[in-house]
Amino acid sequence: MKLAGMHYLHVTLKPTIEEICQSHKSCEIDPVKLKDGENLENNMENLRQYVDRIFTVITKSGVSCPTVMCDIFFSLREAAAKRFQDDLDVRYTAVSSFIFLRFFAPAILSPNLFQLTPHHTDPQTSRTLTLISKTIQTLGSLSKSKSASFKESYMAAFYEFFNEQKYADAVKNFLDLISSSGRRDPKSIEQPILLKEGFMIKRAQGRKRFGMKNFKKRWFRLTNHEFTYQKSKGDQPLCSIPIENILAVEGLEEESFKMKNMFQVIQPERALYIQANNCVEAKAWIDVLTKVSQCNKKRLTVYHPSAYLNGHWLCCRASSDTAPGCSPCTGGLPANIQLDIDGDRETERIYSLFNSYMSKLEKMQEACGSRSVYDGPEQEEYSTFIIDDPQETYKTLKQVIAGVGALEQEHAQYKRDKFKKTKYGSQEHPIGDKSFQSYIRQQSETSTHSI
Repeated sequence: MKLAGMHYLHVTLKPTIEEICQSHKSCEIDPVKLKDGENLENNMENLRQYVDRIFTVITKSGVSCPTVMCDIFFSLREAAAKRFQDDLDVRYTAVSSFIFLRFFAPAILSPNLFQLTPHHTDPQTSRTLTLISKTIQTLGSLSKSKSASFKESYMAAFYEFFNEQKYADAVKNFLDLISSSGRRDPKSIEQPILLKEGFMIKRAQGRKRFGMKNFKKRWFRLTNHEFTYQKSKGDQPLCSIPIENILAVEGLEEESFKMKNMFQVIQPERALYIQANNCVEAKAWIDVLTKVSQCNKKRLTVYHPSAYLNGHWLCCRASSDTAPGCSPCTGGLPANIQLDIDGDRETERIYSLFNSYMSKLEKMQEACGSRSVYDGPEQEEYSTFIIDDPQETYKTLKQVIAGVGALEQEHAQYKRDKFKKTKYGSQEHPIGDKSFQSYIRQQSETSTHSI
């Protein structure tokens, strides 16, 4: 999430975090820690406004969540729902444990570690961010006894501000959006998730050979499986477009039909032209349709910004209705995202984790080897979980262990070469350098043992 979601984190949180750091409003709500002249009610109102703002920007940010994270959240929710079928909320709590507890809450608590601030915050701001982080974490957890989850009585009292159903609904809608996917597995137990619905005006798609292509008001409904429209809410769908058939969702130039707030849902055979009630609604529909179809393999890179009328495209004047688009598609994340990540440091950490747990990796490899040839009782250490594909897991572990071993040899060779070239008393290893003296003793013992 740190690698894939850093840009998303900055777009979502940075403006509000910067304002909190600059404004220095007092938000202390612990009566014991109140300073002289501070008013508890004013502080609670300041904190409530900050929590409300951060909660709103997070729950409205679903369309910006990176596709790779959404895909993982979808798989996570599916696995949790299959494993804990009696728990109806597990599809939410499994995802919120990652996105709130391990992503947003830590970033709010320590913004400098996520490059949201250039340096450590001062004590007062740090305290404010701690209180915000606690509240956001609890709001995202969807636990039924939320007030009881706080050890401090003042936090439980403050949380009463947010004890309304609208907050739980906003969290669920956000989690539904970031964990939905156009990928449909026939064995999936997932029920379609409603993402958006409402009345709009659509132009007939020309599915019938004869008949006027006029405009009609229809009730549109979008789930993570399909985009449909019907005459009225609750009626049978007149048309259903599977999510995997959406190749692009783009705005439509006003000159096409002399109508504002129009957009197009492009399919393999034709485009569906739709007019929203206003520009805000049009953008909301474009964003959510783009988001849910972003994983489609056949997504277009170019499109026609105007309609095909009277035998040609109004934008490029091409006469063929199958002519490739003349403008680049705008959907998706910006191409010029810069990640401020120290790749060497992150890779070094992964290597050190593998190296630290090498004995466990080797035991797991042995378990996979015995499991692939013998289907009897498992070793006690690995009986708490199931290895779905022991042969593939064995191959993966073998590659990891070989990679770590090769790196260890490289490190050992590098140290030997450096030891030969470095003189005791030089700038690199001055007299009295205990680490160098310790290394000399290790090399001597290794050489004696080899002889």
